[in-house]
Amino acid sequence: MQTLHDAFLDMLRDAYDAEKQLIAALPKMADAANASALRAAFVSHLEETRGHAERLEEAFASLGEQPRAKHCDGICGIIEEGQAVLAEEFDKDTCDACLIAAAQRAEHYEMAAYGTLVAWAQAMGHSEAAHLLESILEEEKAADAKLTSIGEGDVNRSAARKAHGGGGRKAPARTPSPAAQKPSVTRAKGGRSPARRTGR
Repeated sequence: MQTLHDAFLDMLRDAYDAEKQLIAALPKMADAANASALRAAFVSHLEETRGHAERLEEAFASLGEQPRAKHCDGICGIIEEGQAVLAEEFDKDTCDACLIAAAQRAEHYEMAAYGTLVAWAQAMGHSEAAHLLESILEEEKAADAKLTSIGEGDVNRSAARKAHGGGGRKAPARTPSPAAQKPSVTRAKGGRSPARRTGR
C-alpha cells in the first residue's frame, strides 16, 4: 500500500522533469520574444529555473533519495502549445502577447504543483524540503507577476491597437440582440395598449 510519501516523491520527480523541460524551452522563447523586457524576463527566469532544478536535487537529498525525473506530460503539452505560436504569422506584438500567455500557463501549472508539494512536505515534517520548495514557489509567483506587468504595461495594448483600428481594420459592428430587434408595441389612443385578441 502506497502512502502520501510515495505520492510526494512521485510529484517531486514530475516537478524535476518539468524544470528540465523548461530549461530547454526558455531559450527558444527568449529568442522569439520581440519586446526587450520580455526577452530579459525569459533569460532571467531561465537562470532561476536552473536554480530550481538544483534545489529540487537538494530536496531529494534531504529525503535520502537520488534525484530522478518522471516525464511531466502537463508541462510538455503547455510547451508544445507555446511553440505552436512560433509557427503562426502573428504580428510582433501579438506574438509577444501569446508568448506571455504560454509562459503564464506554465507558471500557473508549476505554482499549483509546488503549492501542493509544500503543503505535503510540511504535513509530513520534511522541513528542509518544505523550505526549498517554498523558495521555488515564491520565485514562480514573482515570475508570473513580472509577466503580467509586461503584458499589461504595453504588449497587450499594442497588440489590441493592431487588432481593432490601429492596423486599418475596424472593430466588427455589434449585432443587436433579439430583444433589441423586436418591434415595439404601438399604444392606442389614450395611452392604453391594444387589447389582445382571444380565441373567442
